[in-house]
Amino acid sequence: MRSRLFLKIYLTLLASLAAVAVASAAFVWLGQGEEESGWQSQRARFVAALIPPDMDNRTVEATIERFSRAFDADIAVYDPRGRLIASGGSPIPRDILDQPWRHGPGNFHTMVTELPDGRTVAARMERPLRPSGRNPLAYLALIAGVIGLAAYPVVRHLTRRLERLRVGVDAWGKGDFVVRVPEDGSDEVAAVAKSFNRAADQVERLIKSHRALLANASHELRSPLARLRMAIDLYEQAPNDDRKQEIIRNLSELDTLIEEILLASRLDHVEKLDALESVDLLALVSEEGARNDVEVFGMPAIVACDARLLRRLVRNLLQNALHHGGPPVTAAVAQADDAAILRVRDHGPGIADSERHRVFEPFYRPSGRSEAAGGWGLGLALVRQIAERHGGAVSYESPPDGGACFVVTLPVQSKPVRDR
Repeated sequence: MRSRLFLKIYLTLLASLAAVAVASAAFVWLGQGEEESGWQSQRARFVAALIPPDMDNRTVEATIERFSRAFDADIAVYDPRGRLIASGGSPIPRDILDQPWRHGPGNFHTMVTELPDGRTVAARMERPLRPSGRNPLAYLALIAGVIGLAAYPVVRHLTRRLERLRVGVDAWGKGDFVVRVPEDGSDEVAAVAKSFNRAADQVERLIKSHRALLANASHELRSPLARLRMAIDLYEQAPNDDRKQEIIRNLSELDTLIEEILLASRLDHVEKLDALESVDLLALVSEEGARNDVEVFGMPAIVACDARLLRRLVRNLLQNALHHGGPPVTAAVAQADDAAILRVRDHGPGIADSERHRVFEPFYRPSGRSEAAGGWGLGLALVRQIAERHGGAVSYESPPDGGACFVVTLPVQSKPVRDR
């Protein structure tokens, strides 16, 4: 079944060819009329020169007889009153003078020419003494038909690719997020297909990320919820401060986890941060270091950032090092070229090389770590998201003397965005 798009494109092409053919035929037809008029005038002068007005009838008769034999035609000459002056071949009826140009019986053609002196010459022959008449519209219609047939596979190929693109988009819209469309070619259709595939890859990645986040979050929420329920039951039976603090601690853990989930989801949909301000990275890291009893040293480095998010990045790195690493934990700020570099190091067991690229995944749990010990939650995943939204990056390094070191690189702001 032909698609409506194919029919629209192909019928538009055929209609355009038909319009061009008709316009061209009209132009040629009008040109032919002018050419015929000029030919008749030339013919009249030619015949008048052959039988001038002062030629006697006997000479005219001989001349007409000679032309009749030469062209195998019937020729007759009439005076201005319509009386026959001379003839050659078979007689031509007098009433033929009222039909200047027509087809006669069979394949014969009759030609009537009026001379300037009023005489009329009628000639009847098989081949007309004039340019052969051809129908230009037939030739143009033939050309348009050939072009239409040649254009059919081209238009069909184009619309077939569009149909494949539509089928792929429909399947993707119905939930088949794995489907992709062919990207063959280098024209606009191929560009649309590539754009769709890129968008589909991005959406599929986000959906998978959200599904994994939801699954892991649901799993991680079980433990504090179970502990909270048990603590509430025990507190109802025998209230004391320890059980109350356990309830408060579990509530705080739930609140932190939910806050991180919401922040991670929001950062997934943010491409560019607004309301940036100039912040001294060393001063911000020093404040967080003081709160967590972590030694901080280095040199000032001004960065354009969302101060709240950058503070969350630094806090997550420090708390991750304190919770999963070993003392002492240190933080250093340096500047190299156009980048500010933050290094947070601990002296714990470190991370295996095979897992160093997975530590930034949401709810990553190192191999060999029990479920009771908990995972790394969204802390490092948020660090990576925040760094990338600021145009930076985060990586993991293994110091030669052991431990773990996380390195955050952020672009330096040469001029303050605004005064703090």
